[in-house]
Amino acid sequence: MDFSSDTAAPVHPRILEAMVRASVDTAPSYGADDLTAQVEARLREVFETDLEVLLVSSGTAANALALACLCPPTGSILCHREAHIERDERGAPEFFTGGGKLALLPGNTGRIDMAALEAALAARDPDFVHETPAAVLSLTNLTECGTAYAAKGIKDRADLARKAGLFVHLDGARFANALVANNSSPARMSWKAGVDVLTLGATKNGAMACEAILLFGRARRLKPQLLARAKRAGHLPPKMRFLAAQMLAYLKDDLWLDLARTANDRAKALARSLTAREGARLAYAVDGNEVFIHLPDTLKDQLDQLGARYYPWPGGSYRFVCSWTTPAADIAHLDLAMKEGAT
Repeated sequence: MDFSSDTAAPVHPRILEAMVRASVDTAPSYGADDLTAQVEARLREVFETDLEVLLVSSGTAANALALACLCPPTGSILCHREAHIERDERGAPEFFTGGGKLALLPGNTGRIDMAALEAALAARDPDFVHETPAAVLSLTNLTECGTAYAAKGIKDRADLARKAGLFVHLDGARFANALVANNSSPARMSWKAGVDVLTLGATKNGAMACEAILLFGRARRLKPQLLARAKRAGHLPPKMRFLAAQMLAYLKDDLWLDLARTANDRAKALARSLTAREGARLAYAVDGNEVFIHLPDTLKDQLDQLGARYYPWPGGSYRFVCSWTTPAADIAHLDLAMKEGAT
């Protein structure tokens, strides 16, 4: 019973099959192939707008490359203190920007506190030589606490940032999970809410290794810079068609939303099972496919004996992650075993 991460899950068969089909003949390199053109057209349909696209193979590359186009070396990026770009990317945003600084903001549920954001923007003074002025606001959806921003929550924060002259970046490694949690549309949860650049994740939701950097509106002009940075950093795949094949299969017939819905449903079922045990309590609401929970020692020992895999988390909770392939039978088995162990 592996609840360690959604990156531990296998690749969805339809995505693997698409990659095999892409391998039957030669094709132009570096994104000049037909499949990459199809991806760009399909993403414009899904997001209901003109946009520019670059496919890369990891979320860290996507975030770091996107932020490097938005933040100068002398600027800073406002983000939550638990954001993935702060906690888990080994300084990649600072490295790719050539010195840009992360400015950390609080928020009890992984969402940036509005008052703290307002205060940071009000104090911003780009003319003060000792300051590192904010150039970008970076949000995460799902957040690193597994909670989801609704479209209004994104827009409220983006409006403040854009009014102050900042770009808005959205880390969407689990964007599909946030979409189905909100029963919203890709457009409403991105550019219509004021997002300039979205890093759209597929790897955590059934792909092998595929993330899309999407440039909306005023950020579309940054495409040449994005390509140049990707090439210089070694993140412009010569056989781009294999990333494109993944993304096309991911989006076809709303597979991405179906997979996210399954993962979210499994997480809710797991949360119900765990919280039914005495002494167990959720650390955060279960909006998507992650469960953060405080466990009594007896229950933790029982889970360990049953072979459940999960991670300890800062603050004393434990993180359980479900994926598109988490079997309902595993959760039922876990629930029954915990009940039997409690008697």
